[in-house]
Amino acid sequence: MSLLVVGLSHRTAPVSVLERAALGEDARTKLLQDALAAEPATEAVVLATCNRIELYADVDKFHAGVAELSTLLSQHSGVGLEELTPHLYVHYEDRAVHHLLSVACGLDSMVVGEGQILGQIKDALALGQDLHTAGRMLNDLFQQALRVGKRAHSETGIDRAGQSLVTFGLAQLAPTTGPLAGKRALVVGAGSMSSLAAATLARSGVSGLVVANRTAERAERLAHLLTEQGTDARAIPMSGVPAALAEADIVVSCTGATGLVLTADDLRRATGDRPEGETLAILDLAMPRDVDAAAHRLVDVHLVDIETLAAASADAPMAADVDQVRAIVSEEVEAFGAAQRAARITPTVVALRAMAADVVAGELARLDGRLPGLDDKQRAEITQTVRRVVDKLLHAPTVRVKQLAGEPGGAGYADALRELFDLDPLAVAAVSRAERPPVQVSHNGIEGLR
Repeated sequence: MSLLVVGLSHRTAPVSVLERAALGEDARTKLLQDALAAEPATEAVVLATCNRIELYADVDKFHAGVAELSTLLSQHSGVGLEELTPHLYVHYEDRAVHHLLSVACGLDSMVVGEGQILGQIKDALALGQDLHTAGRMLNDLFQQALRVGKRAHSETGIDRAGQSLVTFGLAQLAPTTGPLAGKRALVVGAGSMSSLAAATLARSGVSGLVVANRTAERAERLAHLLTEQGTDARAIPMSGVPAALAEADIVVSCTGATGLVLTADDLRRATGDRPEGETLAILDLAMPRDVDAAAHRLVDVHLVDIETLAAASADAPMAADVDQVRAIVSEEVEAFGAAQRAARITPTVVALRAMAADVVAGELARLDGRLPGLDDKQRAEITQTVRRVVDKLLHAPTVRVKQLAGEPGGAGYADALRELFDLDPLAVAAVSRAERPPVQVSHNGIEGLR
């Protein structure tokens, strides 16, 4: 089996296509289920963020895998295959590993170095685990990505190369808003991105913050948390957004809605009674967009959306630390490949040792029949001696074959062992299935079940 990723991102597709291809939670679930039902894939994980949609799978056929995964992305995104295909990229084996590790480090983000992608990778893995679509390979890969992303942020200055999408977006609004201290803010949505925006605004010293969300409980929870931290915050239902718009200086919107949340007419009415020259600043981080793109043409509105951010980030400077992160990624790709290659031979080695143990047990049973007069002490000494001889004979070759299997081109050593010792393929497969349980991702981090 081989690792394959098919996807599109802000680097390959215009925002208009990304917006239409955005996948909600239900669509991601169905996509994963259908991916496993498709013949080429035995594992699948989908990584869907505001600027990328990627389907990772363990496949047995490259061309069939690419065709099937591309078709599934088209079907579940609602973007026709002919329109979608020119924007898709494909990575295979080591290149697929390299791609995900680069993504985890923030090298492929719209804002280079941003750390939010780690939470999104963690969520993608958790969904795959919940649906049992992430098997051993993708569990290993995504956990490696989480570790490498954390390593990049702790060992380098990649954080200096970029900011979170929220911070970057607010920076684009700065010419309009000026210092945020004392401003009135409205946050529409209460998910992870909206919560980050609310926290960022609170730290900036806004005088008041209103949170609106379709689920009142989540809005109230976020407002309560901000209030405990010293910010004047309150929650409102979505029906209260028009009134809150009229009072706000800055708005951040990031919901999971499939249609517009704020229309140009909504914004026109909200700014109608404002003093001349007072502009409403809006940051739309949703994909698909929450705010009508026609708002760009309103005189009293300054809108920054994903499309604006994509254009602005293209000119953002990159820190020298990026080269150091790239070196880390290359090192970790090699380490992951070696570990996977070595892991592939482990079931064969275990099956070989099990076969040797069976041979020893059979010969000792025959010895009991031929020498029934042996006492327990003699029998124990003979048993220990025979087992020690077998262990010594197998030790050096099995250790060496694991080392060789970890090197490029080492996959053939498992085949050689199976052929030389006439191992039962079913016995090897049984070891592979039972080798270890999956590792779960908790809300607080990675929990190993090794």
